[in-house]
Amino acid sequence: MRPKAGVPHVMTRRMAVVSAFALAACERSGPRMLLSSDTHPVGYPTVEAVTEMGRLLEERTSGRLGIRTYAGGQLGAERDTLEIITFGGLDMNRVFLSPLNAIEPDTAIPSLPFLFQSKDHMRRALDGAPGRAILDSLEKHDLIGLCYYDSGERCFYNTRRPIYTPADMKGLKIRTPNSDISVAMINAMGANATPMDLGEVYQSLVQGVIDGAENNWPSYESGRHFEAAPYYSLTNHVMTPEVLLMSKARWDKLSDADREAVMACASESVPFMRKLWDTRVEGARQRLLADGVMENDVTDRAAFVALMKPVYDQFVTTPAQKRLVAEIEALA
Repeated sequence: MRPKAGVPHVMTRRMAVVSAFALAACERSGPRMLLSSDTHPVGYPTVEAVTEMGRLLEERTSGRLGIRTYAGGQLGAERDTLEIITFGGLDMNRVFLSPLNAIEPDTAIPSLPFLFQSKDHMRRALDGAPGRAILDSLEKHDLIGLCYYDSGERCFYNTRRPIYTPADMKGLKIRTPNSDISVAMINAMGANATPMDLGEVYQSLVQGVIDGAENNWPSYESGRHFEAAPYYSLTNHVMTPEVLLMSKARWDKLSDADREAVMACASESVPFMRKLWDTRVEGARQRLLADGVMENDVTDRAAFVALMKPVYDQFVTTPAQKRLVAEIEALA
C-alpha cells in the first residue's frame, strides 16, 4: 500500500527522534538526557538558554538528569516537532508561540497588537499569572508549558518612508507571516497585508513586490532586508514570545521532585536568555544605524491602538480571553 502524501517526511522526522532516543539509551554513564529540539542554530539565545537549563538540571539533580538539544532544525520544522512532542516522541521543544494558536486559542493573546506597552511590561505579564495561565492551558493538549523566551519587539520597515502615524501606512504592501492576527492588524492600519514566507522577503523588497515588512532588529539584519528597506519605524506593535514545551507523557513519568527541578531550571534559564537576547538586539541595531538605516519613533501610538478594536473583537471572544487581556493591561 502506498503511503499517504506527506507521511514519508513525517516518518523520517520520527525516525530521527527514535534514533536520538536509541543513542541516549546506549549511554552507560552520565545523566539521563531529556531530548530537546530547536529550529534555531547553535549559538542562538534560545539554544544557549536550554543548554544552560541542562547544566542547572544536572547540578540540581546531582547528575541524574540533563538535556541534549538538537538545534538547527535537525529533527524537523516546528510543525513536525510539535506533532512529535504531542504524541510523546520527544521530551522538549522550543517553538514560536503562534503555531500553538491552532491547538489552544488562548495562546493567541500574547500576539495581540499593541497589547504590551513595553518590553518590561511584556516580561512582567509573561512571568506573572497571565503568562502562567496561558502555559497551563496547554496541558489538556498533552503539552507542559515550561517558560517563555523573548522573540523581540516587532517593528515596521519599508522602502518608501518613515512611519509616524497610521496615515503613513496607507496603501503600503506589507509582508506578514501566514497569521490571521497579523493580516487583520496590518489591514486595519490601512496597509495591504501580503502573506509570504520569510525567505522570499528580500527579493520581494528589491523587486518592489512588497513595500515593507515587520520584524525585530536581528531578523532585519540577518535577512539583509535593511539593504532594500532602510526606514525602520519603532512601532513595537507585537512582542509574541517563544515558548519552551515538555511532553506531558515525559512529564508524567518524572517524580514530583524532578518536576519541581525541571520547572525551576526552566525559570532560571529565562534571565540568562534575555541577557543574550538584549545584547544581540542592541548589537544589530547599532551596526545597522552605522550602516545608514533611518530609525524613527512613532508620534501617535494611541492612533494605532484605536484602529485595533476590530482585531480584538475578532480574536478576543471568550470570557477567559477577555480576563487575560484585562490582567495583562493592568500590569502596564
